[in-house]
Amino acid sequence: MILHSIHASPYEACGLLSGRGMNCETAWKMRNVETSEHSFAMDLDEMDKTFSSIKETGHNFNGIYHSHPSASPIPSAEDIQYAVYPQAFYFIVSLKEPKPEVACYLIDNGNVTEVEIIIL
Repeated sequence: MILHSIHASPYEACGLLSGRGMNCETAWKMRNVETSEHSFAMDLDEMDKTFSSIKETGHNFNGIYHSHPSASPIPSAEDIQYAVYPQAFYFIVSLKEPKPEVACYLIDNGNVTEVEIIIL
């Protein structure tokens, strides 16, 4: 997730996360069809194929990640508006500082709750 964000910079990276229970164990890189420094969008067909692959591994879909190449890891108004999976964790990787910073949120109907994470 962090390496993908670094390699995609200056554009936003995005992807899906899967794992067992509440653990996010696998990052599935997705193509940002917007190729933008300030927004992201995933291809729906690519997402469907990835959801199938996640199911085949025996994992659960646990979250979505994207990067903010030049901003803090705080959800933007667009991030909140387009958050359509209330059960998913939304990770944001900030590359604003030399050391990447990661934050995680639950977003449900415009309500944003930061979630404590442990990165292994």
